[in-house]
Amino acid sequence: MASSFSFDSLNQAQREAVGALDGPVMLLAGAGTGKTRTVTCRIAHMLEKRISPSEILAVTFTNKAASEMRERIGGMVSKRAADDMTVCTFHSLCVRILRGGIEKLGYKKNFSICSHSDQTGMMKQLLVRKGGADVKVKPDEVLSAISKAKNKGVEPQDMEDDFFSTLAFAYQNELRAQNAVDFDDLLLLGEKILREHSDVREMFRQRYTRVTVDEFQDTNALQMQLLQQLVGPPNYHVCVVGDDDQSIYGWRGAEVANILQFEKFFPDPKIIRLEENYRSTHAVLHTANSLIKHNVGRREKILRSTRKDGDPVRIVAMPGDDQEAEFIAEEILSEKGAIGREWEDFAILFRTNGQSRKLELAFRERKIPYRMVGAQSFYDRREVRDVLAYAQLLASPDADVPLLRVLNAPNRGIGQSTAVLATDWSREHHESVWQALCDPEFTGQLGPKAANAVQEFVAIIAGAKNRIEIAKENPADVLDSLIKQIEYQTWIERACKTDAERQQRGEGIFSVIDSLRHHLGKSPKSTLQSFLDHSALASEKEDDLEKKQGATLITLHASKGLEFPIVFLIGLEEGFLPHTRSIAEGTKDEERRLLYVGITRAQDQLTMTYCATRIKYGQETGCQPSSFIGELDDEHLTHTTYDDILGAAPSTDELDNFFGGLKGLLGD
Repeated sequence: MASSFSFDSLNQAQREAVGALDGPVMLLAGAGTGKTRTVTCRIAHMLEKRISPSEILAVTFTNKAASEMRERIGGMVSKRAADDMTVCTFHSLCVRILRGGIEKLGYKKNFSICSHSDQTGMMKQLLVRKGGADVKVKPDEVLSAISKAKNKGVEPQDMEDDFFSTLAFAYQNELRAQNAVDFDDLLLLGEKILREHSDVREMFRQRYTRVTVDEFQDTNALQMQLLQQLVGPPNYHVCVVGDDDQSIYGWRGAEVANILQFEKFFPDPKIIRLEENYRSTHAVLHTANSLIKHNVGRREKILRSTRKDGDPVRIVAMPGDDQEAEFIAEEILSEKGAIGREWEDFAILFRTNGQSRKLELAFRERKIPYRMVGAQSFYDRREVRDVLAYAQLLASPDADVPLLRVLNAPNRGIGQSTAVLATDWSREHHESVWQALCDPEFTGQLGPKAANAVQEFVAIIAGAKNRIEIAKENPADVLDSLIKQIEYQTWIERACKTDAERQQRGEGIFSVIDSLRHHLGKSPKSTLQSFLDHSALASEKEDDLEKKQGATLITLHASKGLEFPIVFLIGLEEGFLPHTRSIAEGTKDEERRLLYVGITRAQDQLTMTYCATRIKYGQETGCQPSSFIGELDDEHLTHTTYDDILGAAPSTDELDNFFGGLKGLLGD
């Protein structure tokens, strides 16, 4: 099969990587070394060697990365071959595994995937049930502890905190009772079914004979176990791609040991280092290399720039965080005017979200457009979750979580007490809430008003379901007419305070139905259930920067994988970077990697700042410069202060740039 890449366009190490198709291979891909290009060329090369596209599996960490990789492969080989491959996230892979045999683990085939808002709702109820109305624990706190325990293989009864242990046990029982799984269960159960059922394991090993895992430094112990079940002897055709120097998610359970001890998991791997960097200047890379070499036990690699020296890296001492924010805002204005940069060329990186507030104020005062990472996700919006819940009822009314969500949305006279009665009844009789609502024995216990409302609800859902299953109507049309029949939009718009909010609600409803229609039209294999799986997996927070405009304000963690011509890295202070917690917990190495990631985002210019004082919790607090500053090699660094820069007379270059910029604005 022909493809449009040539070995001539690759450097020596990339060529070696693209040619190494057999056995375990580890690509140690430093920042900016053309990793994605190398991986996509390697997959295109597999097709040239007559490896069937349906046997190729590439696992990434985000839906966005998966669709980008699929597109890039599609650009090199035929779109059809790219469509026949499986390019997906770990969670999405596990949905495929579980849809093929979750019954072996005692679940029903039509399990539903709990969204974060479903989990929060469930935990709120459990906190009241187990701890009373005055309990001070937040649902997210418990869910986060449960998630960590699941990924580490810790059973609920073995959790350290007794109250959390009780909640975890009740939460898991609740999920089982509703035939639902959460995101962590997808991985846990996916690994379990492969480990315990050799027929399923063999089926997937034969289906996927070539496996590639991207961002391998972000995998946790559970994902590593899953990979070992998926890739077996005698060939171990697995290729992992990553950089231990960019392993910054230890707090989320990522195990840098997976990359450092790869040989322990897969025998005799071929290790190829990509060290030629196409992104940053020599000055930026030299500074980054001088920092990261202080980490012990890392896999040795030195990034080399393919670009000339570049401007020195600046370290600027600031009096306080007000001056820091104003200085950056003014610099952006003058750089943009002088060199004609785009707003999107500038990025400000920080360790914690709270550090962005002063910057936002300074930007607003100067009318600098900016984009923040971390806005509310589309899938967190109420109308989106409600319409998706109705879609789930059409696929499977026995799914309790979506049913309880919309039982009285819009209000139809089925109050909270009826919902609780139905839930209790379903537990006692070992059936779903839907079956309880359909049971005359149950409805006979309700008052006439509630009983009528329940019977009407059941008739509407059953009627719509029959239109799909018996009359074979398009599920998108059925969902559309169901939402209109129950007057959902009118109901939700009643609570809106502004026209803009009303419009947003309407667009949200339309978007879900339109996405379903688009999904069903994509392939004959697309179903209502596959759309729901896709939506559940897409609801993980992923910010699409490209869709927003302006200078970028972003945390160091969220900046991984991105690059910007001009970077300001703020708050290089002891307690911020490295973070106080890391000093106490002995994870300073990870903080050093975090700073390394920040430095290597810069393409042309990098400025790092630290403050003498900063406002914390409303109090002015004295700050110490970060201990990391002393580890940086001075060869390409300039140390300066806020006062020095403000007091310095403009250089000839700066004046030329300024007048050049003015001329440009005035059209010569």
